[in-house]
Amino acid sequence: MKYDPIDASLFIANRKKFMKRMKPKSVAVFNSNDVYPISADSTMPFQQHRDIFYLSGVDQEESILLLFPDALKKENREILFVRETNDHIAVWEGEKLSKEQGTKVSGIKNVQWLSAFEKVFFEQMTEAETIYFNTNEHYRQAVETQTREDRFIISCKEKFPAHAVAKSNPILQEIRGVKEPQEIALMQKACDITEKGFRRILQFTRPGVWEYELEAEFLHEFIRNRSRG
Repeated sequence: MKYDPIDASLFIANRKKFMKRMKPKSVAVFNSNDVYPISADSTMPFQQHRDIFYLSGVDQEESILLLFPDALKKENREILFVRETNDHIAVWEGEKLSKEQGTKVSGIKNVQWLSAFEKVFFEQMTEAETIYFNTNEHYRQAVETQTREDRFIISCKEKFPAHAVAKSNPILQEIRGVKEPQEIALMQKACDITEKGFRRILQFTRPGVWEYELEAEFLHEFIRNRSRG
């Protein structure tokens, strides 16, 4: 992870706000984005789905967040599922979250391997009456591929046709409109890095300097400050 770690208290607060607005006996599920292929043996750089990151801080593929405020067992009210890692994956793909690291990042005590999701989800759905789906409803959306969320929704409707359906998006839009102090500080930090980038390229801007050269200097400042740019 390139950027500075974000304190888990932010994600704990975000989940509390979301769950407070959920219907009684309802489950909400949030999936990571897919890793998209470029060729037979390479992929595009992974970009996490903004919603699961907002609620958990987990910046890793093949992760699932399950929220069930009315679960009979207290430990099942927040569950994070992450991909089980090993030495081979660490060498070829990079370090992945352990269960302990998942708890540290998200503040969620119940972290399980992704392989346990289907069993646990079925058990939770036997207690629930409503399922919240995280659909992309932005008026400018331009999605031409079936996402991980799309596949989950299709599968869920087939397996649990009698459950009521609700939308996560209206809740997320409402709670995201008011920023936590920690979020404001992070936004200010992003603005400060951007300012540094512009001030840096001013030092290199002169006749004969190409645009790509200025781009390199601009990106230099972002990377130097542990930002993805």
